[in-house]
Amino acid sequence: MPSMSESEVKNFLQTPRHAIVGTNALDGAPHLSPVWYLYEDDRLYIGITTDTIKYRNLRRDPRISLCIDGGHGDARTVMFYGVAELFDKAHPLQKEMRWRLISRYIFDTEEAHRYAETSQKWDSVLIVVTLQKVISQKFT
Repeated sequence: MPSMSESEVKNFLQTPRHAIVGTNALDGAPHLSPVWYLYEDDRLYIGITTDTIKYRNLRRDPRISLCIDGGHGDARTVMFYGVAELFDKAHPLQKEMRWRLISRYIFDTEEAHRYAETSQKWDSVLIVVTLQKVISQKFT
């Protein structure tokens, strides 16, 4: 199965898609959930709230995996494996990346600002994933 070149992977990841993030549950089972992400400088940035299972899992075990596919009609996939670092709401990096994530997925600026204002009340963290392995596939 052919893989994508590094430039093809970077180009593929520029389109806002949902990533399915995998964390390790206490009993060892995988826990999967969709997230927004930003890929930059060989790192992934993800915003989540602290009331989620994935947050509790990552506090206990920082290993993380993500799968991003092209969706129906686009037979490309990129899978990431790495280690997550959590940055709380007060950290400057979390503040900076929060708006970048929101505006990446909500195109209307006014709507993005409303979402940012509403979500500011949430207890959230920024996940920064240091990548250990990247696998890409293209079925074309």
